[in-house]
Amino acid sequence: MSLIQKTTLHSGINVITEEMPDVESCSVGVWVNTGSRDENTEVNGVTHFIEHLLFKGTQRRTSLDISKEIESVGGVLNAFTSRENTCFYVKVLNKDLALAIDILSDIFMNSKFDRNELAKEKLVVLQEIKMVEDTPDDLIHDVFAENFWKGHPLGRSILGSKENIESIGRAEILDYFREHYGPGRVFITAAGGLKHGRVLSLVKKTFGSMEPGPVKKGAAAPASAPGVRIIKKELEQAHLCLGVPAPPQPHHDRYKVYLLNTILGSGMSSRLFQEIREKRGLVYSVYSYLSLCRDAGSLVVYAGTSADTFTEVVGLILREFRKLQKGVTKEELTNAKEQLKGGMLLGLETSDSRMTKLARDEIYFGKVVPVREIVKGIDGVTMREMEDICGRLLTPDRVTMVAMGRVNSRGLPRGLKSAR
Repeated sequence: MSLIQKTTLHSGINVITEEMPDVESCSVGVWVNTGSRDENTEVNGVTHFIEHLLFKGTQRRTSLDISKEIESVGGVLNAFTSRENTCFYVKVLNKDLALAIDILSDIFMNSKFDRNELAKEKLVVLQEIKMVEDTPDDLIHDVFAENFWKGHPLGRSILGSKENIESIGRAEILDYFREHYGPGRVFITAAGGLKHGRVLSLVKKTFGSMEPGPVKKGAAAPASAPGVRIIKKELEQAHLCLGVPAPPQPHHDRYKVYLLNTILGSGMSSRLFQEIREKRGLVYSVYSYLSLCRDAGSLVVYAGTSADTFTEVVGLILREFRKLQKGVTKEELTNAKEQLKGGMLLGLETSDSRMTKLARDEIYFGKVVPVREIVKGIDGVTMREMEDICGRLLTPDRVTMVAMGRVNSRGLPRGLKSAR
């Protein structure tokens, strides 16, 4: 029998587990297919706020009780909100699986949304927003997304605006929770030293009372908005994000894009790190990353440099784009494949990482993608395919750039669209 099993409950909730016989821990996640891209402008930030509120007390437990029960067994309880999903998860020793599922179900199904707790948590979220605003190397990524997906919900801040958080009321929050957190959007993943039947039995006792609900409808795919935006700020460094559209997560080109990102700016051996930091000393931090969603994606470069070397750094990034359009070397491609596979396999040694992989597979593919299939996909990418993907993606007319600091657009390399 496969170590990975999937069962659909009466409510429509999928329960997916992976048994890891030699692991002492287990991780359970309640995943909701709702994120900041599902919000409208007026309630932007509500999904992240709800994530906070579910830890603030239920009919059976106070917020302190929730923390104490998990910490008394050495466990971890946490949550996160992304642009497309929300996750509430627990990691505990195998013997405490029942407690983990009981607490997860309690906060998800029985939270009180107490008015006093709501008022206090508003202050916490407002502090979180201020913290990001005071951290330019964090803030620049939100500002970039807003400009890259201009006018589309995918570009909205996950935290929302101060005005929205201050004004949103309990009734609006409850209405949003009822509409967006039903069983048609929920699934559960678990991995570790557990048995599928045991997880299923516990989930049925706790989540089994949920009635079937509508499945989430897909929204229109976004289009990127090339161009340059400069935000003048009195900062010691100039922070920039420069990116291009990339295929969505489920796309058949994903392995090529993974390898492109690895070669371009993932790690100290990458082209950007070697060329801009090691050879020239122009930055402390420079890297690239992928933001791949169900229907769209982006490949983004971040760099922090001084104001007087800003245009030089932008030019060097674009020069690496042009060089990659001519292809990669055999050695580069081989090393990138091994780096990518090794990082993936090392990352899948823990129960929480396996639990997360099960969820990502469910979200983007609707099935489990075996590790051997991923390895085969990475190994199958050819040098000619890399030249093709680089040629299609890394063109100046597709570039969006946002910069923040004591800089302007004068002297930027040719090929970038004019400032806006």
